[in-house]
Amino acid sequence: MHTQSLVPLEFIESLSISAPQMSSKEICQLNDAFHQWQKEQFIIDDITNILNARVEFVDQVLTKLWCQHNLDEYQISLIAVGGYGRGELHPCSDVDILLLTQEILEPELEEKISAFITQLWDVKLDIGHSVRSIKECLKQAVNDVTIATNLMEMRQVCGNEALTQHLQPLLNEDVFWTSKKFFVAKREEQLERHKQYNGAAYTLEPNLKANPGGLRDIQTIGWVAKRHFKADSLEELVQHKYLTQNEYFELLECQDYLWRMRGALHFIAGRSENRLLFDYQADVADMMGFGAEGKIAVERMMKRFFRIIGRVAELNKMLLQYFEYAIIQNKVHDKTTVINDDFIILDGQIKVTNHRTFMRSTKIMEMFLLIAKHEEITDLHPNTLRLMRNARRRLVSGMMDYERCRQLFLEIIKHPRGLGLPFTLMHRHSILGAYLPAWRNIAGQMQFDLFHAYSVDEHSYRLIKNLYRFNQKEHNDEFPLCSKIVQRIRKPELLFLAGIFHDIAKGRGGSHADLGAIDALEFSKEHKLSDHDGRMISWLVKHHLLMSVTAQRRDISDPEVIAKFANIVRDEAHLDYLYCLTVADMRATNESLWNSWKENLLEELYNSTKRAFRRGLEKPVDLRAKIRENQQQAINLLIGKNISQTEIKTLWSEFKADYFLRYAPEQIVWHTEHILKHNKDEPLVLISPYPYRGGTEVFVYTKDKANIFVKIVSLLGSKCFSIHDAKIISSKTGYTANTFVILDQQGNAIDDKYRALELAGSLTEVLESKTADIKFKPISNRLKQFHVPTQVSFIETKSKKNTLLEITSLDRPGLLAQFANVFQECKLHIHSAKITTFGEKVEDMFIVSTLDEKALTAKEQQELSTKLCDDTAM
Repeated sequence: MHTQSLVPLEFIESLSISAPQMSSKEICQLNDAFHQWQKEQFIIDDITNILNARVEFVDQVLTKLWCQHNLDEYQISLIAVGGYGRGELHPCSDVDILLLTQEILEPELEEKISAFITQLWDVKLDIGHSVRSIKECLKQAVNDVTIATNLMEMRQVCGNEALTQHLQPLLNEDVFWTSKKFFVAKREEQLERHKQYNGAAYTLEPNLKANPGGLRDIQTIGWVAKRHFKADSLEELVQHKYLTQNEYFELLECQDYLWRMRGALHFIAGRSENRLLFDYQADVADMMGFGAEGKIAVERMMKRFFRIIGRVAELNKMLLQYFEYAIIQNKVHDKTTVINDDFIILDGQIKVTNHRTFMRSTKIMEMFLLIAKHEEITDLHPNTLRLMRNARRRLVSGMMDYERCRQLFLEIIKHPRGLGLPFTLMHRHSILGAYLPAWRNIAGQMQFDLFHAYSVDEHSYRLIKNLYRFNQKEHNDEFPLCSKIVQRIRKPELLFLAGIFHDIAKGRGGSHADLGAIDALEFSKEHKLSDHDGRMISWLVKHHLLMSVTAQRRDISDPEVIAKFANIVRDEAHLDYLYCLTVADMRATNESLWNSWKENLLEELYNSTKRAFRRGLEKPVDLRAKIRENQQQAINLLIGKNISQTEIKTLWSEFKADYFLRYAPEQIVWHTEHILKHNKDEPLVLISPYPYRGGTEVFVYTKDKANIFVKIVSLLGSKCFSIHDAKIISSKTGYTANTFVILDQQGNAIDDKYRALELAGSLTEVLESKTADIKFKPISNRLKQFHVPTQVSFIETKSKKNTLLEITSLDRPGLLAQFANVFQECKLHIHSAKITTFGEKVEDMFIVSTLDEKALTAKEQQELSTKLCDDTAM
């Protein structure tokens, strides 16, 4: 702590022990005033001073109340532990204290302690407290590394110093925690914490404290150093020759940035908050001095943040490896293998033999190729990492400028293990960015939505790792079709390179797919790939969104949709590459949003397109023949079900030809069986017992009247089901057949028959009611921060009978019902709907027509667009 007080004089005088006693209300007011002073100081003062000032202020508050409760008259000590003990107290952080007592507590003292703790809460201090004797402290700490860590950071605030002095030396004994045991426990604790973040530091809403590369990783270094070296500061690691002076200053710089960010977050959130949610990012960026331009300011702040945590992660890894050698492996190395004059393998880690090795950039690339070739290598040696970090900073020109580097890079990409550990290390240690300037530009690039979970470079990295898994036989059971394709294609490296470039132009403005395709073509020429290979990579980058868009937003049971898609794809080779790239891309965007519905859609589109290629694109599907085929297959399946041919033909005559095109024979059989057995005066609701394309199929057959679609989508929405597909068929006899594919909140089909029965009953009930008034949950605060105005675009088709339109809007409860209401008010008939949600945004496709089955005129399109935008405006 500073000898000169950091707290303004008026606070010191009020809290002086000699000053008059203060009530809880007075201390609350003082606490609020101090918080406001801190907020003002934040803009002009060093963050270390801000944190230390709060520690000093809280010390004085606790000491004042300690004396007011006459606790200074007893054999008891008030000790600061945790961050408070370390002298790091953020604006709204918890205040962790230990009340160190004698073996037996007198009832009178217990009452005073209880009153003291109660008042601490009354004065708005978030207290974390424990009351323990010295014996209890040691007993609990021996079995709990968190308690042990807290005690290691203990600091006397007030009370009986003899107790503290008795406990302090006991904490340094090996009986308490040996260096080795403590190191292993803290390392395991860190590994478990990192696993909670899926091993990714680059999440778009990071936890500043617990995120990989965050403040906790810096603290872990300090804790291990304190236990092993008895070091009270990181600076002492320089004296012990574990950190260089430059690395120490780098670590301080990183800590300072993360402290400032966390301090700003506390002020903005008004509470102890470590998650940098989208809600807070713009205000935090403004408070930190990045400007008030919203997304631009946030991009600046987050790019720097992602660079910072990357540096912290590197230093943390390097130091923990050094500590491991010092604490655990202080012995002769088990195994040393000489690779060449420059590199050896030491206990599974690749180590350079000469500190000047990386003076040549080619040696860095050569090292990663060696890692690919030597399966026994598990990581970089800390010496290697340190030298590589220094060499990376000295790079004057891009590594790609050197022909030998270009050759080595391609060798790594082509090697069967190149996309494994070598690629991971190249990404994590910024060598990929040092090699590809365009990759460096997307490092830490934000994506402002709830659809993407990671920064652009982290997403791209994960996509490439997905592609690599497809190429590994041990993962064949995960995505069998992708694995089969990647393992049979002659040049999987083209797929890997397309993955590297697919999003590389994000953040530049314009179409990132078009710009990335140009980058990919230039890369191919510079690396002397054949024209064919270069064009394939470029085509994949340009069209990397084509398959996901077609599968999710178009009716892939429509032969015209398949034909149009196939014409763009051109042949099976392009289809194979595109399918695998699409699956890897969608999986890497946000693992929690991937589901069997999407998987089934993509696979169905792949197989349908493959059939179209084998039939020949110049031979379009004969629709009449397709109808006859579906009907015949359905009749064959109905044989033996005690239904006469006359009944079947009578029912089928009520449906238009479109019905037999849009449903598979199995679906037609399912519908036919139940409609013929049902009282047609009542609505028929069927819930499929088997998944359809990974979702649950809901079929409704009822008399056609107003509000049917609105009622169904409203009820499904209120039950928290997401609708992904809808087909609406009108019969010639005044009935309507509606089919919906739904998923539950976890993205799964309904697998509970009682839940299915309950849903069928609710749908029947709402269809029989005269109103469509269903209540929805209010829009969440998380969504309110996003501004997604409703936009309507009409897509040109050859049809004169219907109109295809796409609606983009902010996702919220009841939105689909709002759309349906507008269609109804405009007297339009909905034929089908494809519902696609991308985080906070929906992009829904509808095929509609006038009631007399005609496409909308330009005037009708304009009127519909205006009404949709007006009625769904936030």
